[in-house]
Amino acid sequence: MSYNLLKGKRGIIFGALDEKSIAWKVAMRAKEEGAEFVLTNAPLAMRMGEINKLAEQCNAQIIPADATSVEDLENLFTQAQEILGGKIDFVLHSIGMSPNIRKGKSYGDLNYEWFLKTLDISALSFHKVMHVAEKQDAMSEWGSIVALSYIAAQRVFPDYTDMSQAKAVLESIARNYGYRLGRSKKIRVNTISQSPTKTTAGTGVGGFDAFFDYADKMSPLGNAPADACADYCVTLFSDLTRYVTMQNLMHDGGFSTMGISEDIVEMISK
Repeated sequence: MSYNLLKGKRGIIFGALDEKSIAWKVAMRAKEEGAEFVLTNAPLAMRMGEINKLAEQCNAQIIPADATSVEDLENLFTQAQEILGGKIDFVLHSIGMSPNIRKGKSYGDLNYEWFLKTLDISALSFHKVMHVAEKQDAMSEWGSIVALSYIAAQRVFPDYTDMSQAKAVLESIARNYGYRLGRSKKIRVNTISQSPTKTTAGTGVGGFDAFFDYADKMSPLGNAPADACADYCVTLFSDLTRYVTMQNLMHDGGFSTMGISEDIVEMISK
């Protein structure tokens, strides 16, 4: 059901890879709610994914950009405003990758050059996005910027290794830039800490299936699916959440507040 929550709004959506991607789901919901937007991803990710299919479905143009490159981001924001015919009202940052996780490195045996790459791709890119948007004055007043995070920023999940630090940095950047952009143009900046989700990136983390089932049993509402996360993103892009900023918002079916659940007790007791 559409409520026209984003009618007349313009956006940039980073990170849609395939139909499992949360960014893909966000794009589909944003379109349903009346938004116009451009899609962007790194050239390598675009070759691996199906973003052209999403662009056709949403009648959206694609602008390739490496989010770790300030030059690419400058081109992205310039072109996006030209294509959409005005300043940007919302941005979704759905970017995360760890070479250490991909290569199966344990936390005590990290490749530090790869660690820096993890931080650059998964966290510093968020700072660069807002840096470029601010320098170009590319965002509308009362705009909204959202990044996807994970509870491993606050708690230990051994197989998440250096991505835990990346998400902690991401959330810190959201708070600091949220203050800066809020003061200057009433732009709000938030992160969403989503349930474990069966995306292409998420399932690449070791032990994912076991943890997915564990989180589902811990959460009174069960794991929040990608479609529900897309709904939540849309509300944060809309004018209904104008005074929500600098927050890490838990979208996890109640997992983050639980100590232990009856389902887990029963499972352990068997």
